[in-house]
Amino acid sequence: MTAILWLLIIVAFILAFVGLIKPIIPSVLVLWIGFLIYQFGFHNGHLSWVFYVSMILFTVFILVADFLMNKYFVNKFGGSKMSEYAALVGVIIGCFVFPPFGIIIIPFVAVLIVEMIQEPNLAKALKASFGSVVAFLASSAAQAFIMFIMVVWFFIDALLIN
Repeated sequence: MTAILWLLIIVAFILAFVGLIKPIIPSVLVLWIGFLIYQFGFHNGHLSWVFYVSMILFTVFILVADFLMNKYFVNKFGGSKMSEYAALVGVIIGCFVFPPFGIIIIPFVAVLIVEMIQEPNLAKALKASFGSVVAFLASSAAQAFIMFIMVVWFFIDALLIN
């Protein structure tokens, strides 16, 4: 039974990282499934309260940073406030439409359309749209880094401290 539980934990962690390129999988939440399998699957599975508080803070940071990066980069690349919101909505819709490419294409197109409606300047609209792609890539890289820290911390807390 122990081997099966560890296999499920490892599969959850792998799926979490797959979720970075296939956004239909909620990466951080899948990590939590691995943590909870350990917590409730093993009789002595007690992760420290510091671990759980830290994981909650990391989770909130990842979720908030995802949206803030989109707003930041679209703005930095010359997009309007409306384009920032279009990019946010595009990310949400893109998760469900044409995954995994939808999360890049839908915000790009949404920002392009909004910018073209506001000011028909294709170069400026393309630049702002490119900001949504940069935001996705930066967000994914940051999320991967933080998730890696979370997984390493889990193994340290589960295997070395206990």
